[in-house]
Amino acid sequence: MADPLTVHERVLHTLRTEGEAMLALAEGMNTDESQRLAWSKAVELLIPCQGHLVVSGMGKSGLVGAKISATCSSLGLPSSFLHPSEAVHGDLGRIGPEDVALLISNSGGTAEVVDLALHLRTDGVPTIGMSAHDDSPLAESVGVHLRLAPPDATPDEACPWDLAPTTSTTLQLAAGDALALAAAEGRGFGPDEFARRHPGGALGAALRPIGSMLRFRVGAGVEAIPSSTPIRTALRTAREASQGRRSGALLLTDEHGVLEGIMTDGDLRRLLLDNPEAIDGPSAESMTKNPRTLQEDQPLREAERLVRTYRLDEIPIVDAEGRPVGLLDVQDLITLKIVRDPS
Repeated sequence: MADPLTVHERVLHTLRTEGEAMLALAEGMNTDESQRLAWSKAVELLIPCQGHLVVSGMGKSGLVGAKISATCSSLGLPSSFLHPSEAVHGDLGRIGPEDVALLISNSGGTAEVVDLALHLRTDGVPTIGMSAHDDSPLAESVGVHLRLAPPDATPDEACPWDLAPTTSTTLQLAAGDALALAAAEGRGFGPDEFARRHPGGALGAALRPIGSMLRFRVGAGVEAIPSSTPIRTALRTAREASQGRRSGALLLTDEHGVLEGIMTDGDLRRLLLDNPEAIDGPSAESMTKNPRTLQEDQPLREAERLVRTYRLDEIPIVDAEGRPVGLLDVQDLITLKIVRDPS
């Protein structure tokens, strides 16, 4: 078994080596006017792109390129990955002048990638290159080059033998994220578009509007009752209206029908244990006033935020005027795997 201290030191070395390289990349862009200009030109190629961003790279750079391509597609810029060897054996036909190509090579001298860059330049396809240095063959073959290392040094790989692509691929991945996010913002991409591209799983559910899965609506499982109503009467009204399916709370309104407070089953139990006679008093005297609310067109992730921050079990859903629309139960969020079951 490896010595724990050695493992600890190796992990720290890897994280620090890669982190320092990323900080150097950020600082270089911050202080080097030519790099700021290159990044601006790269983003300016992507913002108006009417075709696809075609990403290509060999080996580990290719694997990183596939991830960058997937990120761009999820952020509203259609993208695909093309293996450079396949490209020069017939797949060049997949790329046209309306596309933009992103070519990745840490050394900037990968023959297949440089060859592809030259063919694309001949075909009039806009190209962005990503390599360690500006004096590489790739940098000389593309329209815009993004340098990932300081001009006078090459960051060490985190690998103890300085062989396995680690630091270099981390830089590529981070640069790809930066490029994708800058382009998405420039193209006017926002949360609504992101939701349309991620309809599945917990992420998709969290981006859906609350109203699309609201199980308890006023008149169907939950009642909006004037806060002046005695608690006993309010409970009887809710039971008679529930038709066997009832939420765990009452929504209490003022004289204008605006939500004034909420009373949960837990609130009621605590109240009656302390003061059984309170059941005949007005609901307003025992309700939780001014509860936190959401509107039904807000995404479910906002409900997750409230549950996580304030430990809420029920969230009243209101319209733009503050009138109750329904009630969101934390169990619905657990079912959708938007929040974890605390048990």
